[in-house]
Amino acid sequence: TLYPILRRLEAANLLTVNTVVHNGRLRKYYHITPQGIKRIEDFKTEWNEIVSIYNFVVKEGGTND
Repeated sequence: TLYPILRRLEAANLLTVNTVVHNGRLRKYYHITPQGIKRIEDFKTEWNEIVSIYNFVVKEGGTND
């Protein structure tokens, strides 16, 4: 579930991982990279475009009923 996603993001250089031993157990700390931040910004732009298209289609569909 979550961990395969984190591994894919790490493989894509969107995250870095720092592994630390704490109380005898490994802990992983994930940090977003500048490339990851850029990908989020690109996704937000894409999402806004999708929402605009959806709103246009819904509005146009609603007036033709």
